[in-house]
Amino acid sequence: MKNIGLIGLGVMGKSLALNIENKGFDISVYNYTPEETRNFMENEAREKNISAFYDIKALVSSLNKPRKIFLMITAGKPVDSMIQKLIPFLDKGDLIMDGGNTYFQDTARRIEELKGKGIFYLGIGVSGGEAGALNGPSIMPGGSREAYDLVKDILLKIAAQTEAGPCCTYVGNGAAGHFVKMLHNGIEYGIMQAMSEVYDILHRVLKLSTEEIGDIFETWNGGELNSYLMEISYKIMKHRDVKTGKATVEMILDKAGQKGTGKWTAQTSLDLGIPTPTLNAAVEGRIISFFKEDRTSLSKYVDKKYPEASYDKEKLVAKLEKSLLFTNFIIFSQGLWLIAEASKEYSFDINLSETLKIWRGGCIIRAKMLDELRKIVDEDKENVNLLNNKRSMEFLMDKLESMKDVTNIAKDFYIPVLVHNTALDYFYSMVAENLPANLIQAQRDFFGAHTYNRIDKEGIFHTTNWE
Repeated sequence: MKNIGLIGLGVMGKSLALNIENKGFDISVYNYTPEETRNFMENEAREKNISAFYDIKALVSSLNKPRKIFLMITAGKPVDSMIQKLIPFLDKGDLIMDGGNTYFQDTARRIEELKGKGIFYLGIGVSGGEAGALNGPSIMPGGSREAYDLVKDILLKIAAQTEAGPCCTYVGNGAAGHFVKMLHNGIEYGIMQAMSEVYDILHRVLKLSTEEIGDIFETWNGGELNSYLMEISYKIMKHRDVKTGKATVEMILDKAGQKGTGKWTAQTSLDLGIPTPTLNAAVEGRIISFFKEDRTSLSKYVDKKYPEASYDKEKLVAKLEKSLLFTNFIIFSQGLWLIAEASKEYSFDINLSETLKIWRGGCIIRAKMLDELRKIVDEDKENVNLLNNKRSMEFLMDKLESMKDVTNIAKDFYIPVLVHNTALDYFYSMVAENLPANLIQAQRDFFGAHTYNRIDKEGIFHTTNWE
């Protein structure tokens, strides 16, 4: 009998199955297309302690009780469909785990539906891509503690390992795991957009080659900006297209795709009333990029007048390093604030410090900065947006002038920097004692009698005749 079953042999599913087997667990696998299963068994899984099955009942029957089944399939209707196929063969106390990028509200619904049948359900965020799934991803399980305990030993062993321990922890109640994975991806969107903006400035203002930009990114990766995304970016910059001999990145059409997690992050921030303008701007940046034909056409109507002044390479590169650090800090600030608010709203009981710990290895947003962020969170558990801290303010103020210079230079060169601009405006807004919202309230009262508060006395007021 096998320790665990896995359904879905796409890139992530195959890698995760091999990881589980490599850690000493017997595993059964199934894919809805038999050809994919046979191909896996004849190649990657050859001579591995992995058993293939070609129908659901046989897969379930091969497992030890309580049965543990990992779904690595497309989010949405395919998950609901697979759950319905599994139910007739499961007993009370068995466990289904969803390791896809599932919308957290769908996970919450499935937990409740299966609870009525006595079946456990975990929504598990898995980050790290193909390599992470194979060698050790960051794993974010959410659901009941009892369900987590059934599979805890397996998850802790297959997760990425750091000096702080396995990059897996019980994230929280209900759909906490998939919520945290959603925010992980929202933060990922922000960091990637910020890096692309810096790349654009280096390329268009300093006229640097991709090779030169790669050297800069590699240097940055050796310092405070050390991260997985910076590491892969300097490698991308140095990669050459075999066919043309040109930099591969320059041969790629500038239309970015998305799978929904960034959009869900933006929608959730609006639903919960927590400001995440920088995360939202990253999603908008991808959406705008999609309209390539419109952008190409409109670009012909603008007569761009560029500054005549030249910029000192070393000085501007130093400013860009600081601006990226500032922006990344703000991106994490907004993401953690939204996690903290959702934890209260949905009774997730998420530990922000533990979340940062399991992001330190295996996942796409792993970065040196996370160590400092964790110290800030540990100093004050209520400082959920990170800003109410002397260490945070000193870090940001040290980089503020660079942020101002970089965003101004971008404007002079007609370079869109949505993420940098919103990070700076978010910071300005959060440190502003007074905002012009008083005018907005007056306008609302004028046309809709929406009332307002006063600065000189308590109560709710309405001006009956603004004329």
